Amino acid sequence: MRAILLSGGIALLLSLVGTRFAILQFTRLGYGQPIREDGPTTHFVKRGTPTMGGVAIVLSVVGGFFASMLITGRPPSATAYLLIFLLVGMALVGFVDDFIKVFMQRNLGLRGRAKIVGQTVVALGFGAVALHPSMADAEGITPASDRLSFIRDFGPHLLGGSGALYWAGGAALLVLIWVMVTGTSNATNLTDGLDGLVAGSAALVFATYTIISIWQNNQRCGRPGLEGGACYEVRDPLDMAILAAAIAGACFGFLWWNASPAKIIMGDTGSLAIGSVLAGFAILSRTELLLIIIGGLYVMETTAVMMQVSWFKLTRKVTGTPKRIFRMTPIHHHFEMLGWEQVTVTIRFWIITGLCVAAGLGIFYAEWVAGS
Repeated sequence: MRAILLSGGIALLLSLVGTRFAILQFTRLGYGQPIREDGPTTHFVKRGTPTMGGVAIVLSVVGGFFASMLITGRPPSATAYLLIFLLVGMALVGFVDDFIKVFMQRNLGLRGRAKIVGQTVVALGFGAVALHPSMADAEGITPASDRLSFIRDFGPHLLGGSGALYWAGGAALLVLIWVMVTGTSNATNLTDGLDGLVAGSAALVFATYTIISIWQNNQRCGRPGLEGGACYEVRDPLDMAILAAAIAGACFGFLWWNASPAKIIMGDTGSLAIGSVLAGFAILSRTELLLIIIGGLYVMETTAVMMQVSWFKLTRKVTGTPKRIFRMTPIHHHFEMLGWEQVTVTIRFWIITGLCVAAGLGIFYAEWVAGS
């Protein structure tokens, strides 16, 4: 518990100070955010606001985590290194995207195909290492499982066969990991359109994963008196709790400067990194499908965009006149178009996130009670 508190506290302080420093430096360098011309007119005042604030979040997370490890004398685990690789790797993809935007002064950075290639390299690298047998601990548990999971693993072992079946199972697992990592990172990227929206919601989500990981650590298999359905087969849950606390703390610290009116924007550097590592936590904590509930806000944002695009294309093909379901997507802009203040949308979406994480924690705990 000491390491968890240290990690979260140090990351929060580093983020508070580091984000202020980033604002000064990015302003001096002229790294301002371009604004989409078809967006709400209230966003035009944001043009020129320093972007790439995700750099401060990522550095604060890494600094807070390793500082807590050093102070408590704990060596970082393979699970922690994998999650940090995911966080930093996807942040680099986002940084390139943001840099192109500010350098070219256009709202589009990396082309879609180039961004997908970068996300794919990071996601598949993470998945291949997390599933490799050499990463197993003394109990034979690898960071990622070869089964699907909701709160625990279920279904067949996809790496349980041999020959062609083994390689087919491995390919299916890598595809699943790729879909989760790229999908979640793109979902948080879509959500990052209002001051404080992603920073505040992510702080709640990672605080939830801190609680889940603490519980899994206290109830992990191998402890005396814990067996069968009452324990969790998860590798290094304590390190996951420490890292989740660092991310929650860094997001809270960043929110001080990102709250409306934002002094800095996290950009793709932050949103892609946060989304990808969130998927990593779901994969390594064996809560893959539970993420749909905990990250319900991001699911809602992505679903709205998919509905809008599909209906637009369908009506254009059938009637020749394209129509929209929402006034604008991502859906937070729809509510702005209805006349809601930006702060109102953000706070109400935080409330939605709070309800989602409460539901996720309730389901997680209820399953443990039912199985104990």
